[in-house]
Amino acid sequence: MTDTQPNLAIVYFSATNNTRTMAETIKAEFEALGADVDMHDITAPADREQRLECAPYDAMVFGFPIHSLRAPRIVREWLLGLDGQNKKCAMFFTFGGFMVHPAHHSTREILRQQGFTVVASAEFPGAHTFNLGGWKAFVHRPDHEDASLARQYATAAYKRFTGEDEGVLGELDKGAFSEQQLDQFETFRFRVLTQLPTRNGAECSMCGLCEACCPTGAMDAEAGCADPKKCIACLRCVASCPEKALVINDTTPSWAQKLAMGKTTEEQVNSQTGRIYL
Repeated sequence: MTDTQPNLAIVYFSATNNTRTMAETIKAEFEALGADVDMHDITAPADREQRLECAPYDAMVFGFPIHSLRAPRIVREWLLGLDGQNKKCAMFFTFGGFMVHPAHHSTREILRQQGFTVVASAEFPGAHTFNLGGWKAFVHRPDHEDASLARQYATAAYKRFTGEDEGVLGELDKGAFSEQQLDQFETFRFRVLTQLPTRNGAECSMCGLCEACCPTGAMDAEAGCADPKKCIACLRCVASCPEKALVINDTTPSWAQKLAMGKTTEEQVNSQTGRIYL
């Protein structure tokens, strides 16, 4: 770390703005502590195609949503193109109310493989993407308490980046599932999302935003529907549509099923808080 203002990067993937919101909160706290901070949004395909050079930065932060217990596959694959150059980094994740592990462990192993030293991690509640069809998980999250936790996380990570705290990230929950099982879980999202994003005949100004913002190039604005071979059920297109013309199936029945499977209640799910890992 340099003796001058540390130069930090926050790299994030955010389909429905939960992760971006936390990234912006963390950035503001880093800047208040004296750092220069660059933001790198890798949600769009074009942004992932541009090689991210780590050399200009003293340390980096990676923020991702949790999809089926891990960072999204397209993110995990993108990380394999980085050269960590023995730099310190930290991670954070947003989750929609249910299981989070082994997302932390899984992502740290990739970052280690790429030459990073991971010093901190955190998880923050965020409105579940399936709320767009009727779920009620973290409807108003992240909130001010989540932002407060994000600032605490930023302060702890900053101390480790600068060497004030020489610690590194401790042991993480590896989860109870094999890689094969985790790969299978990724397909389960489509048991809930039985109708991919579509206009369903609704009026549309053909602004093209849904197609432009799709992380995998799955959405065809002219046809008004997503390609099932490319769609990852992130619902960025639905969340971004200025006319609310895109819809998915009614997910309300699966919300009750999800709660029953998890042996929990709506109140218990929504009372959860985030966590910092050091």
